[in-house]
Amino acid sequence: MSEASSYRTISEHPDVAEMRERYERITASGQAIVIDGLVLLAGAWLAISPWIVHFNMSAPSVTINNLILGVMVSVIALGLTWAPARMYRLSWAMAAIGGWVIIAPFVTRQWNAGIIWTNAVTGGLTLLLGLAAVGILFTTGRTGTRTGGRTTGSEGPR
Repeated sequence: MSEASSYRTISEHPDVAEMRERYERITASGQAIVIDGLVLLAGAWLAISPWIVHFNMSAPSVTINNLILGVMVSVIALGLTWAPARMYRLSWAMAAIGGWVIIAPFVTRQWNAGIIWTNAVTGGLTLLLGLAAVGILFTTGRTGTRTGGRTTGSEGPR
């Protein structure tokens, strides 16, 4: 069986340094820092909102939903800050979580105005922040050119 690569470890591959530099450039921008902070705040608010808006006893299913998803969004926010190269692609998941948060009161048939408003605003903000994070990821774009099956220059996400 032939060896597929002449590199012993991934750290020896010539594209690793370029990928690290691209992710550092993405996360060092002011936009990324603001988005990471707002995502963390949105996740924290989503997790504690049932107790602040006082629907924790009247709508236990939405309370559990908001708590779990708020913690998930906060973990994604911390991941975006600490390990952006690995976490920025989870921005799509954050956008999907935001969409679910918007429709969760209707799926669980909780018609309380406080629940609907809290989830609509927080879910909409989470959805927009997730899309903004995806937008930052795609701003790196595909600047390389393909030559003979080999890519030169920096590439965006695949």
